[in-house]
Amino acid sequence: MATTTPEKHEFQAEVKQLLDIVIHSLYTDKEIFVRELVSNASDSLEKFRHTQLVEKEIFDDALELEINITSDETAGTLTIHDFGIGMTREELVENLGTIAHSGSKAFLQAIKENKEADANLIGQFGVGFYSAFMVAESVQVYTHSWQPDAEHLLWESSGAGDYSIETVDGQRRGCKIVIKFKDEDKEFAQKDRVKGILERYSSFVQFPINLNGEKVNTVQALWMRNKNEIKDEEYTEFYKFQANAFDEPMFHLHFAADAPLAINALLFVPQENTERWGFGRIDSGVGLFCRKILIDSKPDGLLPEWLRFLKGVVDSADLPLNISRETMQDSALVQKLNRVLTRRFLKFLDEEAKKNPESYEKFYSKFNVYLKEGIAIDTNHREQLGKLLRYESSLTDPEKLTSLADVVSRMKEDQKEIYYIHAPSRSTIEAGPYLETFKARNLEVLFVYDSIDEFALGHLDEFDGKKIVSADQADLELEDTPTKGKPLAEDKLNDLCQFISGTLGEKVKEVTKSKRLVDSPAVVLNADKMMTASMRRMMKSMQQDISTAPLVNLEINSRHTLIKNLASLKGKDESLAKMVVEQIFDNAMVAAGFVEDPRSMVNRVYDILERVTKDNKSSPSSKSK
Repeated sequence: MATTTPEKHEFQAEVKQLLDIVIHSLYTDKEIFVRELVSNASDSLEKFRHTQLVEKEIFDDALELEINITSDETAGTLTIHDFGIGMTREELVENLGTIAHSGSKAFLQAIKENKEADANLIGQFGVGFYSAFMVAESVQVYTHSWQPDAEHLLWESSGAGDYSIETVDGQRRGCKIVIKFKDEDKEFAQKDRVKGILERYSSFVQFPINLNGEKVNTVQALWMRNKNEIKDEEYTEFYKFQANAFDEPMFHLHFAADAPLAINALLFVPQENTERWGFGRIDSGVGLFCRKILIDSKPDGLLPEWLRFLKGVVDSADLPLNISRETMQDSALVQKLNRVLTRRFLKFLDEEAKKNPESYEKFYSKFNVYLKEGIAIDTNHREQLGKLLRYESSLTDPEKLTSLADVVSRMKEDQKEIYYIHAPSRSTIEAGPYLETFKARNLEVLFVYDSIDEFALGHLDEFDGKKIVSADQADLELEDTPTKGKPLAEDKLNDLCQFISGTLGEKVKEVTKSKRLVDSPAVVLNADKMMTASMRRMMKSMQQDISTAPLVNLEINSRHTLIKNLASLKGKDESLAKMVVEQIFDNAMVAAGFVEDPRSMVNRVYDILERVTKDNKSSPSSKSK
């Protein structure tokens, strides 16, 4: 093999500084160097493929477009060989010795001048090449350009400040990089270690990657293919590979966009939400790629936190990556990606809900908590998320769900509000006092069973121009309720309200005549819209003092027999009347979901029963018996 005397060169000053940064602080993980060199090799092959279209004479033209990697644990080396475009002596100096002139920069400039060329490239030799010096005792680059009359060259450096170039005969077209590892980094000469890195970062490189003769990248970059050509079985297999899953996906969304960003995305919804089974918080499962090369398997900000259940990949050629490709320079661009992906996925769910309501309800039963979390914390997407909510209502059969849009479509023409009631179950709502006024007026009410729903609906606030309000609010304005029976006289009613208020003291804000009750004797209503039963329970669970929470209003039904009897009782047996008042209030609090410890209430019931039975025993009728 004929050689020449090595020609010594000093690295440009900026390259020396760069090498120091790369070696000591730029990359957070040393294994990144494999990704960088494989990416460069892939780009070199892509450049050569385009060169073939315009050049008639090509050196070593019969070579396969592939990347061959050889690990040698005994020698402590790793060789990465591509049959790509290669480099001339001048290009070696420009690309590897001068930071201001990278191969990718020069090539992209040529592309701008040649509109027929393809700009879908990361770059052949750029900063990523220098990442090898994190682990290398020395780096050798054997190369031959695609040009038939080019030299057979060897570039070599230890990264200490200079490099050499010499001619070495027998080189094939492309570049062969030989890395001799430092003693502390010889783990990267192990086949299994290299294979793991390749599978993590480079599984979807479009050219074959062979490690010690075995093809590593056997899975296609499915997201880059036309979705009309892909079978469901292929999506399932890709999902299992990418998400490391054993089940089949519930949904998949495959789309491409050119504006405002170039995006190819493939997103999956799993069959199960493991968070609801207590397996801990789900980590983001959507990887960020740039032209099929993994940039970050768990990128911050790519999707909102409330979409953390999604799996899949997002690939964008528009990403301005920093010098190490490990982070993105333009956070505004990431936010734009976030908005595009989120809106597109929510649009997909909305379409699925209309086309396949049963499939959507299956999704909703398992993942609705994330949508509600999104409404509570994400102001940008509340309107879209509101369309996806589903609840039972007073007009639906049990377990039959309806949307807010459906509720609005059934409203009376002059109705301005959407009503909901929160309780643990449908039976509790239907047996309680809050629904009766709406039933009497033929108004639909949503049935809400989870505490997070109150937060979600509270933050949503309105839908399609209709305010969303809780049925237990004191300030609801409803038309007159159909009445039953004769009401208590106004003066007696006022006296009774004062008596009840004095008996309950600071437990209530005010006691008034109810305009909403039909069959129940009394009802408590929230004086503060935010202080719901759920909020009170949350405060208690957080060991906060709920005695300082805003008071409730008590409304009494002046037509109810119990209230009329109470008005008479307070003049005959005030102590018993006060016990009855306390019991009526506690019963109303139970119906509202505000009482968690009923022991004092139960004891009072016994006291009342004892008084009633005692009085009955001493009555004339009982004596005659």
